[in-house]
Amino acid sequence: MKQTMKMDAKQVLMVAHRGLSGLEKENTNLAFVAAGNRSYWGIESDVRKTADGRFVMIHDKTTERVAGENYKIKETNFKTLREVRFLDVDGSEGRVDLRIPTLEEYLHICRDYGKIAVLELKSTLLREDVQKIIQIVEAEYDLEKTVLISFHKQNLIFARELRPNAKLQWLIQKEIPEGMLEELTKYGMELDISYKILTRELVDAVHAAGLKVNVWTVNTPELAEQLISWGVDYITTNILE
Repeated sequence: MKQTMKMDAKQVLMVAHRGLSGLEKENTNLAFVAAGNRSYWGIESDVRKTADGRFVMIHDKTTERVAGENYKIKETNFKTLREVRFLDVDGSEGRVDLRIPTLEEYLHICRDYGKIAVLELKSTLLREDVQKIIQIVEAEYDLEKTVLISFHKQNLIFARELRPNAKLQWLIQKEIPEGMLEELTKYGMELDISYKILTRELVDAVHAAGLKVNVWTVNTPELAEQLISWGVDYITTNILE
């Protein structure tokens, strides 16, 4: 069995990526509970909308990678998706407890374990979808204990318009968009960036603007220590603790 790697990261807030996905199947209730039972500050997960308007926790557009069976989330109703069993972390089949979670279930686990919900808004959403997600967060947990993140800036702009005090992070992966720092400042969004393109100078620039930096996905103590020395505020990880 894999073991979590312990490290002293008191300077940063640690976020469990897709739950504790280094130990349990990503984006399942088991992974969320595993993170809840450990020292993580936050539990990150991905939300998508089903054909019948439910919100479920899954990273990909389809179930194929995590389950073997190929259903498109946006074209499939919740009842069908709920019956799909995910493959375990070793690729084996048969566990009845590995099923797609609802947004409500994820939020309840964050609530029950006192964790911050770091919620990625997948794909380009309509304003009313963002509004519905926020309303579910407010009904089932607490928007003040939630961070909304997305690669799609418009999702975050909708969230800012709907809830001026919402905590937002803009996800950046391959390259730095032109005018990124100005956009972060304009909309009061923090930076959530791949470690592969992060520099110490960018950390300093974001901090100078009064904002914070989340870096992902960091799975070795050596890399984490380097990023801590740069002054990052959050580390998102599959396995570090």
